[in-house]
Amino acid sequence: MAHISAKNLIVDFPIYGAASRSLKNTVLHSATGGSLAKDSADKVVVRALNGLSFEIGEGDRIGLLGHNGSGKSTLLRVLAGGYEPISGTLDMEGSVASMLSISLGMEGEANGYENIVMMCTLMGLGPKEIDKLMPEITEFTELGEFLSMPLRTYSSGMHMRVPFAVATAVKADIVLMDEWLSVGDEAFSKKAQARLQEMLDSAKILVLASHDRKLLESNCNRLFHLEHGHLVEIENL
Repeated sequence: MAHISAKNLIVDFPIYGAASRSLKNTVLHSATGGSLAKDSADKVVVRALNGLSFEIGEGDRIGLLGHNGSGKSTLLRVLAGGYEPISGTLDMEGSVASMLSISLGMEGEANGYENIVMMCTLMGLGPKEIDKLMPEITEFTELGEFLSMPLRTYSSGMHMRVPFAVATAVKADIVLMDEWLSVGDEAFSKKAQARLQEMLDSAKILVLASHDRKLLESNCNRLFHLEHGHLVEIENL
């Protein structure tokens, strides 16, 4: 059974050179919505997540709602394994697909095929898995012979087809998204959105961060309201 269980998660980011009160306040108000704290070495840190506890079970569609710096993206990156909490426990069961930085690993001088291999490798896929997925990924992009050309020669719309096709090719139990993905190429958009919806429908758990409450209400059954790194309310829809 896919699930996510968090107890008292705390994530701190150090602020180097924050010696004066004015500098601390500047950093706090311009860069984050977290709260200032001091770590065990008495260094100034921004507490991006402060004591978060929650349970997410199979079938849950969780929307993360809050202002910039409230902790939405930080929480997603903790769930994706990118950030390590300084304290608390996180128990996750099920395969995870992170849709947070789908262009990660792309190289302009490499061709489309090479970029597909690199991105799949970063997702933890082995050579046999990549070979199996390659025909589906390449067909979905509709790029044809352009896949043999360097990525730097692609238009912006063509460019996004590659990471989108890779990111949505692997089915996972838990899907993490920071804002709803869209591919700007109008001719490709309907096909892309249908593929994304299919992926989300098959997922056992979805965690989606957005500023758009209507979007979250239409796709989620619970809303986690975050404020300055705190989970202030869990709203059932």
